[in-house]
Amino acid sequence: METFLIRALQLILSLSLLVIVHEGGHFLFARLFKIRVEKFYIFFDPWFSLFKFKPKNSYTEYGIGWLPLGGYCKISGMIDESMDTNQMKQPPQPWEFRSKPAGQRLLVMIGGVLMNFLLALFIYSMILYVWGDSYIALKDMTYGMKFNETAQQIGFRDGDILKSADGKELTRFDMDMYRDIVEAHEVTVLRNGEEKKILMPELSLLDVAKEDPAFVEVLVPNLVDSVIPGGSFAKVGVQKGDSLVAFNGEPIHSWNEFLYQMEKLRLNAELNKQETANFSLVYSRSGMRDTVDVTTNNQFMVGVTTRMLPYKETQLSYGFFQSFPAGVTLGVNTLKGYVSDMKYVFTKEGAKSVGGFGTIGSIFPKVWDWQRFWEMTAFLSIILAFMNILPIPALDGGHVLFLLYEIIARRKPSDKFLEYAQVVGMFLLFALLIWANFNDVLRFLF
Repeated sequence: METFLIRALQLILSLSLLVIVHEGGHFLFARLFKIRVEKFYIFFDPWFSLFKFKPKNSYTEYGIGWLPLGGYCKISGMIDESMDTNQMKQPPQPWEFRSKPAGQRLLVMIGGVLMNFLLALFIYSMILYVWGDSYIALKDMTYGMKFNETAQQIGFRDGDILKSADGKELTRFDMDMYRDIVEAHEVTVLRNGEEKKILMPELSLLDVAKEDPAFVEVLVPNLVDSVIPGGSFAKVGVQKGDSLVAFNGEPIHSWNEFLYQMEKLRLNAELNKQETANFSLVYSRSGMRDTVDVTTNNQFMVGVTTRMLPYKETQLSYGFFQSFPAGVTLGVNTLKGYVSDMKYVFTKEGAKSVGGFGTIGSIFPKVWDWQRFWEMTAFLSIILAFMNILPIPALDGGHVLFLLYEIIARRKPSDKFLEYAQVVGMFLLFALLIWANFNDVLRFLF
């Protein structure tokens, strides 16, 4: 319950900030062009609101709704989610949205997206300024990578050090590395001191990301670093420095393989409703091998650990002014990666992977971590900016599309057409919202 509350609080705080900034962008440009804003709300307020106030001599009512599905900025003389068609039947007034030049209306509509993108760039810049950046370069991972069966069939081998994809240097182990490998025609690795070229077949990032064991992961040697006194390994005589050689008769060559075998053992025991599990282990010490029978505890733990490899860590720090170009680069690359991955949404598996508030909340850490919180908020701001600019009626991009048509064709779409388009767009958005959260429920139940 505590984990749920921490994640829920982070999600609400992050979304509230993003909604304020997004709607604030519309508000800012509307007021700049002397367009009246009737309501400025965080969250939606059908039937009633949690809080509202209207400053003296102001045309704007500010408030907080009870339905946390976003927010809105009700602009006079505009067909939006409020569906205030009565206002549109009255003669146009000089302070209304519809009375302003198309260029000004266009800026009002892209104001929210613009502010979300600028917010993301600013947050990324401040993250780099405050915490800097640290990572282990792939070239410094001297033990190389561990590859699953799919990768082995393509031509990768355990211990390969990743160098480049289609000539682009692979620098760090992250989703960008996965994306570069999957989309490449040729990947270069360093194997036994020699460069090898691996021709890549057509792959789907969505399929690769779902594979278990992972397509590629950091290879960790099968050496025991510490044995917990009283644990299962300690009871059978395993000591620090021993090498794990075989698990239930199957050879293991890395800590990765040991963890994979332990996970299979746990899942099989849970399937058979067993509280513990047994397995045969072969370990080596000073060239001598021994075979022992190990019994897990009731959490399927064996009381043994390894440690992170002693690789050289690359540390980057940024001064205040240096952080801005670095933050812009990080933000733009994040947007490019997200846009590139959008093609998978329109596949069968991609549709199943769409998630709602549960999925979004799960990306926040289980414990409060400000650096992780701001990283997720910047990422969500990028997503919000991109999704809102899509040319779908009811989204900012839909309004932009109709405004661009007006500028090019020199004629406005009729109010009736805009009303119908708004209804269709809202229906599509609510259908997507229901589908996304339905997927969350299915993941929770199954």
